[in-house]
Amino acid sequence: MDKTSSYRLINICVFCGSSSGKDVEFEGAAKNLGKVLTEKRMHLVYRGGNLGLMGCVSKAAHEGGSQVFGIIPKALATCDIIGDTVREVKIVSTMHERKVEMLNHADAFIVLPGGLGTLELFEVTSWAQLKIHQKPIGLLNVNGFYNGLLSFLTYYVEKGFILPLA
Repeated sequence: MDKTSSYRLINICVFCGSSSGKDVEFEGAAKNLGKVLTEKRMHLVYRGGNLGLMGCVSKAAHEGGSQVFGIIPKALATCDIIGDTVREVKIVSTMHERKVEMLNHADAFIVLPGGLGTLELFEVTSWAQLKIHQKPIGLLNVNGFYNGLLSFLTYYVEKGFILPLA
């Protein structure tokens, strides 16, 4: 039996945009994810913001009773950015420290649409390939948002620069 089959996922780290994007389905997916976390008695670990998709997922999780844990660098820790739905906020010194804290607090990762910050996906995926962690990573490809990225990754696998993940 593999490790994940007997291990309950509790703390889910979500990477997503600090804006809502141009497709209303993105907000719907973020709100739905927050509700699903609550239904499954899971908790949200995220970047701590209250804007865009981050705000949608944290609000839905909070309203449903999930614990919401935000990790935010000192340089970004202003009252108008930190979500009011966050039960606990950890302020860290650097962006790198935030990524390490997210890894340490998360049992799994889910990625919604977002901008360049959301591509922290690559760091946790790289860490998985380096066997730094064995946590599940899921990509929510809302309305084909990540189709281009998936093609890009397929190309890298075909050229031998990325190993396919099982």
